[in-house]
Amino acid sequence: MVKPQGRHGEVAADILTDFPERFAERRRVFALDESGERRELRVEDFWPHKQRLVLKFEGMETIGDAEALVGCEIQIPREQRAALEEGAAYVGDLVGCEVLAGGQMIGTVADVQFGAGEAPLLVVRSGNREFLIPLAAAYLRRMDTAAKRIEMELPEGMLELDAPLSAGEKESQKKTSS
Repeated sequence: MVKPQGRHGEVAADILTDFPERFAERRRVFALDESGERRELRVEDFWPHKQRLVLKFEGMETIGDAEALVGCEIQIPREQRAALEEGAAYVGDLVGCEVLAGGQMIGTVADVQFGAGEAPLLVVRSGNREFLIPLAAAYLRRMDTAAKRIEMELPEGMLELDAPLSAGEKESQKKTSS
């Protein structure tokens, strides 16, 4: 949740779901705070406002009540999630998946970023390296979120796009900039 909205305990939240209308039927949710603590909340009302969703929870009556929720992520129990179309996955199911390309382990999905193009980007970490890999149908060979495994076929050189320059490349750059 982003900020208090109004004076009666309402909070403005970024919409990270494809199904915001389901708040009409789902009244019990959980707020996960930045420390990892989760608490149950009951949705009293909700409405769209300026690219966000305003949520009013039972028992939250003041700006101070709302401020206590800033930074929390609203979650629902797994068994209440909407069914997805074939090939789609929830972000929470992708995080923690091992990513393989050409049979080689690339790393583990740490996050998913949206808005950089048509396909979301998997933030894949391996040691101190981080790769941004498009979760595009053209690259995806097999995705098994239950087994926490994503198999991809990536274009040659994709993982080297952010690799440090070799000594030869650094020397070549010096010559062209002089």
